[in-house]
Amino acid sequence: MTHGSGPLDRDACLALDAQDPLAWVREEFELPAGTIYLDGNSLGPLPSAAPARVQEVVTQEWGAGLIRSWNDAGWFDKPRTIGDRIAPLIGASAGTVVVGDTTSVNLFKALVAALRMRPERDVIVSEAGNFPTDLYMIQGASELIGGYEQRLIGDSGPELVDVLDERVAVVVLSQVDYRTGRMHAMAEVTRQAHDVGALVIWDLCHSAGALPLSREDCEAAFAIGCTYKYLNGGPGAPAFVHVASRHQGVARQPLTGWHGHQDPFAFTPDYKPAEGISHFIISTPPVLSYAPLESSLDIWEKVSLDQVRTKSLALSGLFIDLVDAWLGDHVEVVTPREAGQRGSQVSLRHPQGYAVVQALIEAGVIGDFRAPDLMRFGFTPLYLGHTEVHDAVATLRRILGEGTWEDQRFHERAKVT
Repeated sequence: MTHGSGPLDRDACLALDAQDPLAWVREEFELPAGTIYLDGNSLGPLPSAAPARVQEVVTQEWGAGLIRSWNDAGWFDKPRTIGDRIAPLIGASAGTVVVGDTTSVNLFKALVAALRMRPERDVIVSEAGNFPTDLYMIQGASELIGGYEQRLIGDSGPELVDVLDERVAVVVLSQVDYRTGRMHAMAEVTRQAHDVGALVIWDLCHSAGALPLSREDCEAAFAIGCTYKYLNGGPGAPAFVHVASRHQGVARQPLTGWHGHQDPFAFTPDYKPAEGISHFIISTPPVLSYAPLESSLDIWEKVSLDQVRTKSLALSGLFIDLVDAWLGDHVEVVTPREAGQRGSQVSLRHPQGYAVVQALIEAGVIGDFRAPDLMRFGFTPLYLGHTEVHDAVATLRRILGEGTWEDQRFHERAKVT
């Protein structure tokens, strides 16, 4: 079912859940009883197999294997082997993805590499509403290198076609907007940038694990993303960076750590970049942080991304339908209603959105808030059903109708919103 196409009553939702081909996956995750979790777009839940995998790494690979595990347990190669497991989830081929560092660090590496590939150009294009760390890293890199102009597109500003010219070196965009869930047309945007000779870096933080991707088909040079949202790698899980095969011989990233050397254990004084994607590794991989991610990837290897996308659109469409039917006078839906234009979340605008979300969380429905007034709800098909979506909106209707959110304790801001 997609937006505007199906029944809204709870019995119909129960029937849909009974026929759900992904229903079995819910048992692969640890979810507290009585909680409806609509925040997997910010932090995915714990895979059931993760604690045992972490224990295995700690007690067997580290405890018993000691330093031998860099070879015997494959620790040294984890950035590449896990990268190859993530590659299909972002539509990339083997040998084009490594996992390590953070999204911010990987953006810095990709951005500087891209700028070096276009030395005669002096403009970086991004979006005013892009996730702040992307804008901050662009600003930092521009200040460090010097001489770059930043052009921002946006809903209230120029469109991409208006800012593209022969001076543009790199375009940095998030495929799915973290606030509204609006999706860029990746292939078309990439084509427009390539038509003027610019390179493209895609931030896939809100895409990976939410929808099928075709990285190689759209021919973008680079992509980055995190693994702790839809990929359920756990808090602080390492990020990934993708470099298209055709660029790996010329793309030179600036953080020349020893694990990106062509022969790290030769211990020579001069840096010589490793061949291929290995050049984008910096230093010692976070072995313990890989363990939960590996457990999640075991699940992903048994799941169809096409089924995930179909159910994602059904869940988010149901949510929008219920909000329209029950809450039209209370909130504004800011996420695109057209299925092909939204990711796997729905955002609602309310002037006291923070307090409303806090009241929802106390009632067992977990979403989150983004300033100044957006309530975000993520729809992760691996562990969420239609009935839970129905019950979540029913709870929101009760809270708004009763004014529960007006209690002062819901207005006290925590550091993380």
